[in-house]
Amino acid sequence: MPVFRSFLFAPGNHARRVEKCLTLGADAVILDLEDAVANAEKTATRGMVVAALRRDRRCLGYVRVNSLGTQWSHGDFVAVVTAGVDGIIVPKIESAGDLQTAEWLLAALERERGLPEGGIDLIPIIETAAGFSNLAAIARAARRTKRLSFGAGDFTLDVGITWSRDETELLPYRTAFVVESRAAGLEPPLDTVWVSLKDPEGFQHSVQRAKDLGFQGKLCIHPDQVPVVNDCFRPTDAELAHARKVLDAFAQAERDGLAAIQVDGQFVDYPIVYRAQRLIARADAIAAAQR
Repeated sequence: MPVFRSFLFAPGNHARRVEKCLTLGADAVILDLEDAVANAEKTATRGMVVAALRRDRRCLGYVRVNSLGTQWSHGDFVAVVTAGVDGIIVPKIESAGDLQTAEWLLAALERERGLPEGGIDLIPIIETAAGFSNLAAIARAARRTKRLSFGAGDFTLDVGITWSRDETELLPYRTAFVVESRAAGLEPPLDTVWVSLKDPEGFQHSVQRAKDLGFQGKLCIHPDQVPVVNDCFRPTDAELAHARKVLDAFAQAERDGLAAIQVDGQFVDYPIVYRAQRLIARADAIAAAQR
């Protein structure tokens, strides 16, 4: 079972970076055809990313295509829907119809090429005011979409928000991503990139905030960010020890006919037990993915 903590971007037209990113321990890599590739090179880059993702690797391989409506988007899908591609990232999704269009095209290409229908993941990036206003509908629009992603760079530009170091201005939007994902039955979402590469302390705080708010992972734009994200979204030994203690104590309490107890001074009832079970399951999934 794959885990989705770290998604590392790499420009699809830079062969050395592409080759390196596949070895850096990210849970998934995203080979970019959009912002990181000059317009004049977009068409030629398609074949490069497909060839790269056919190589042996220990991480999931995604491609970020150009946004729907651009002159490159359809050609991107036609080129990259192939064996070896685990998923497609679609930027600037603004409505349920946008995501349904992407899913329809993806499914048609899978059928045409004899690929398992629904086998290629589809992750939308929500990064405009229009997209955010349709967040609930987008979350329910495509059966193959399991998680959403937040793009704060374009979003803050579109809305006119100052993207500060402490990111307090992003709190209501991040919270909405988590709540709407849960309400739609999706996995927890993926958090936005951090662009201040010379501020590792700020990045650490940003990752921790995302985890605390209920995100399952974060988009990365530099190799140094990957281990920070992986470590933050991995349950610590102390957290696991406490979770096991809670489960053991509660199992005994249930045998004694109790459904509310204290563990280390903390009130424990079924919601706390479910949280402990979820934390242990996440740790087990991470361990299995790393074998």
